Amino acid sequence: MKAFYSDHFVLPLPAGHRFPMEKYSRVRDLVSKLPHLELVEAPPASDTQILFAHDPSYLLKIIEGKLSPAEQKEIGFPWSEKMVERSRRSAGATIAAAKTAIKEGVSGNLAGGTHHAYRNLGSGFCVFNDSAIAARTLQKEIHSKLKVAIIDLDVHQGNGTASILQNDSSIFTLSIHGENNFPFKKEFSDLDLGLADGCDDQTYLDALAQSLEQLNQRFKPDFLIYLAGADPHEGDRLGRLKISKEGMRLRDEAVFQYALGKQIPVAFSMAGGYGKDIGSTVEIHYQTIQTALNFQQQY
Repeated sequence: MKAFYSDHFVLPLPAGHRFPMEKYSRVRDLVSKLPHLELVEAPPASDTQILFAHDPSYLLKIIEGKLSPAEQKEIGFPWSEKMVERSRRSAGATIAAAKTAIKEGVSGNLAGGTHHAYRNLGSGFCVFNDSAIAARTLQKEIHSKLKVAIIDLDVHQGNGTASILQNDSSIFTLSIHGENNFPFKKEFSDLDLGLADGCDDQTYLDALAQSLEQLNQRFKPDFLIYLAGADPHEGDRLGRLKISKEGMRLRDEAVFQYALGKQIPVAFSMAGGYGKDIGSTVEIHYQTIQTALNFQQQY
């Protein structure tokens, strides 16, 4: 299985910044020891590919460093050329994983899941919306009739993704998230399921099973993009849910089993993870990649 990485394109952050940038290199170090996993440097997303999901004036602001202080604050990262390069590579990794999955069944991005980015603004540590970009790129560059479902299991609603794709009947957006968590103004995905604080494994897994059944009844996708956020885990400082490590494994299994059972290719990304102990987040991401690897060998 191929997994695409971009952690060596370092985004410089001020001391004490709350985004856990270190987790990406730690995940790559850990998974590099897995047999049958090939790590590949992420290519950059092109301007054309980014514009499949973003407004030209927004892309220009990013490239030229013309974001206002307020816009930079909304993103949560200070602008730099390295920030632009990393954001391109993170989106490019999801595109590359998607194109690889078409041929090989399963492929992953060791970052990505930047689902708070809107068509014309960044938000919540997200500059470019890699899932929307990758879905549209597959349709533009591989097959125009491809029906893509984005299954977003980050603990935060994929508000930017829902907004960008709200009038696009060829891409189905599914988000299972903490109802009382960020973003506090939710958008409308094709299927939203908001969970109460303290949600346990069984409640979560039942909600996922019902959502996958609805997805199948309403859409019947040809391709899946899966945001495997680590932040529903009980050890996450921002998550507010109570999903055990085993529950997180069963969540991943349910998505990959759904895809395998219907022979639907799937590209996955890591999305969020803000463990009180960064090691717990790294372990959850590692577990997702192990699970994906097990399923990829069955395609």
